[in-house]
Formats: sequence, structure tokens, C-alpha cells
Amino acid sequence: MSGLEELYKEIIIDHYRSPRNKGELPPPATRTEGFNPLCGDEIVIYIDVDSNGVLSDIKIGGQGCSISQSSASMMSAAVKGKTVAEAQEIIGGFKAMMSVHGDALGDPASEATAEPEVDLGDLEALKGVVKFPVRIKCATLSWNTLTQAIDEATA
Repeated sequence: MSGLEELYKEIIIDHYRSPRNKGELPPPATRTEGFNPLCGDEIVIYIDVDSNGVLSDIKIGGQGCSISQSSASMMSAAVKGKTVAEAQEIIGGFKAMMSVHGDALGDPASEATAEPEVDLGDLEALKGVVKFPVRIKCATLSWNTLTQAIDEATA
């Protein structure tokens, strides 16, 4: 295992063992649940969007594998305090990273896609997940749930 792979593994394990922003927010926070029926991963996301369109607070809950739970923790840290537009940009960058390194059939043509233009920081620790297509849903569950929460909060 390369030094970078080892670092990425340590980041994922750290977020799984010590999740950031774990807990609940009281109403009127938006509460949204996500579920992956294929593996049983569950995520609950609470967000507060202030009058300036800033995700002023986010809390996460749920249970699941290390990938789903560490992804949720890293996501919450990445978007907390960001505007809705900035959060949506990070969501787009993360989803692009999850699809950029080849498809489930190993099609090298998909490798030609440009890297996400957003600086994802520690979130890049999850890019190895694309080597295991069945785990991509684990990594993206919290991101899809956050998108739904933002839609509900800003409707």
C-alpha cells in the first residue's frame, strides 16, 4: 500500500471512529433520511439554513458501513458554514469524483473525464471507492440525502 493510500485509509477510519457533527438538531431544522436497501446503510441529516442561505449547522446520524459513515462525517465537515451554492458545488465535485475514475465495467474511455474542479480536501480519501462499484452507493448515500435536505430546506 502506498503512503497516500495509507493516509487515505487513516482518514476514513478516523471519520468512522470519531464522526464529526454527530447528533440531532431540534425543529425547525430540516430532517431528512436516506437508506440504501442493498446493504442496509442508513443516514439521517439535520440542517439549518439561515436567512443568508448558509448551512449554519448540520448534524448526522444513522448506521452503516465504514464508507457510508465516514463519507457522511467528511461531508458534514466540508459543507458546514458554506452557502447553499457552495455546498451544491462541493456535492457536484464529490459526485464527479465518484464517477470520474472509470465505470463499473472498467471502461478506460471514462478515464478521460476531467477531474472535479472543486478542492475536495480530505474527501479525496474516498476516491478509491470507485474501484469497488457496489460501494459507490455507500459513499454517495449521505450526499444524495444532503441534496434532498437542501431542496426541502430551500423550497
